[in-house]
Amino acid sequence: MSVPVAVLGAGSFGTCLAMLASREHDVTLWARDEAVAAAMARERRNPGYLSDLELPETVRPTADLGEALADRELVIVAVPSHGVREVMGRARAHLDPEAILVSTVKGIEVETGARMDEVLRESLPEVHHPKMVFLSGPSFAREVADRKPTSVTLASEEEAYAISVQTTLSCPWFRCYSHSDVVGVEVGGALKNVIAIAVGICDGLEIGMNARAGLMTRGLNEMTRIGVALGARPTTFLGLSGMGDLLLTCTGSLSRNRSVGLELGRGRKIEEILEGMTQVAEGVRTTHAACRLAGTLGVEVPIMQGVRAILDGELEPADAGRLLMTRQLGSEHDFSE
Repeated sequence: MSVPVAVLGAGSFGTCLAMLASREHDVTLWARDEAVAAAMARERRNPGYLSDLELPETVRPTADLGEALADRELVIVAVPSHGVREVMGRARAHLDPEAILVSTVKGIEVETGARMDEVLRESLPEVHHPKMVFLSGPSFAREVADRKPTSVTLASEEEAYAISVQTTLSCPWFRCYSHSDVVGVEVGGALKNVIAIAVGICDGLEIGMNARAGLMTRGLNEMTRIGVALGARPTTFLGLSGMGDLLLTCTGSLSRNRSVGLELGRGRKIEEILEGMTQVAEGVRTTHAACRLAGTLGVEVPIMQGVRAILDGELEPADAGRLLMTRQLGSEHDFSE
């Protein structure tokens, strides 16, 4: 059965999901920039993202938020984390009370330390809260757009809504699993970007595969500690939104966060790196938010703190690595170490 879908955000992931959903559904694709929306409507291509792919006729671009949301039963939120509160504050007047919302945003709000599920709840009336679903997992937009096999998790406190979205979005190359641990799925999706920067730094320094594997494993431990302190289930971090997304983001050549780390490890400064990027590397903002959150929770996160110190110019990458390797020894099974 066809479902009217709106996608908010015409970046790479929003564009690929609009194309995915348009196989069987009518889709509106909202872009903040009127010129971008007009170019997409005219040329049937997104000039900034996945520009080699043609937009199906069932995707209708617009820069009018009211038009994008009119009579939409499924609304996919795919804007950068720092824009979610502002966009959803504007969108609330146009949302159908019965619409299901799917957030694909992976990050933590820098100013407040809030997860994206918390930002959405604060931005929208209570009628929308049970119908919020959070998509996460190893999913490069380019590969989804190219119809390469991808598996993701859809988490909702009311799992029936996740199952509904699962039915709408799943297809032979995009497999969705349902989940009920919203906190765990949100924390995993946000924090793996910080660890990906750390692994990129390691690879940029060319200090070996052993170091890379150690960082990924201990990084997963740090993600899990924060998640459990917030009420998540530890087993969630062994799934697609935890270990799965971590593996992809730390090792994949399409990973923006790993790319940032690579350049840091090669000696470039963060300001120079970001100036040359056209897409958002969420991990840079999330690093500072994650470290503040860990401090509030009383959770030790030495890898994340090392990344923060490098980003802030307090430590050189090689020095941060030495500090990690010479910390007080402890048990692998001790969640406080």
